[in-house]
Amino acid sequence: MNTTSYQKTPQTEFRQILGITFFVGSAQRAIELVCHGGLLVVPAAPALKNLAQDIAYREALLNADVAITDSSLMVMVWNFLQGDRIQRLSGLEYLVELLTRPDVRNPGESFWIMANPESAARNLAWLFEQGVQVLSEDVYLAPVYGSTIHDECLLQRVRERKPHHIVVTIGGGAQERLGLYLKRNLEWLPAIHCIGAAIAFLSGDQVHIPMWADRSYLGWLFRCISEPKRYIPRYWSARKLVSLMLRYRTLLPVVNAKQE
Repeated sequence: MNTTSYQKTPQTEFRQILGITFFVGSAQRAIELVCHGGLLVVPAAPALKNLAQDIAYREALLNADVAITDSSLMVMVWNFLQGDRIQRLSGLEYLVELLTRPDVRNPGESFWIMANPESAARNLAWLFEQGVQVLSEDVYLAPVYGSTIHDECLLQRVRERKPHHIVVTIGGGAQERLGLYLKRNLEWLPAIHCIGAAIAFLSGDQVHIPMWADRSYLGWLFRCISEPKRYIPRYWSARKLVSLMLRYRTLLPVVNAKQE
């Protein structure tokens, strides 16, 4: 963990939830914490429920510099259990704020890791419409990563481009591990933003989620309606996060603990 940034930040901006230090402030402040170098992750409930089993994912969250409260389920359960009033900071809200920065919008400043050619085409077209200039040399199509990430091709591309920002738009669970891989293997530390599907909600690569729906904790419902066979089982499985939080609250779950 990058303790240098945290020492300059009031403790009220953070909560220890399931052993992970979550930032509970604004999108602008979260960006400030990593803009000079750091790993930001956006943990979602379907992945968070696996903290006791998925060791690589767990390690990525523990070694991130900033984790934001993207999971509406986590936020609601936490507030109920602790009598707290933290707010959700979604990956979508974070991305919208990130794209207002000139050092992200200018060509050569940002490097984008995307899931496949179709997603990349839609995302880049949308970014262009927003006035965000991304050069073809600054786009990398990620392979399907296994349990261990080793991608020398990606490292070489990033070393050649030397971007200020790296934006990772692949699926949750893999993107956090990839972010940590980059943090550990690059000779300098850029700002690494693991925003997952957030850009897809804006570009049309996935169902469009209006900002009002995102702020009302309804993004999951839009996804379930758009592709019920894909997302209903995923979000239904996320219910296991509730029992995990009831059991551990502020503590890191025991590895391989039996989940109810």
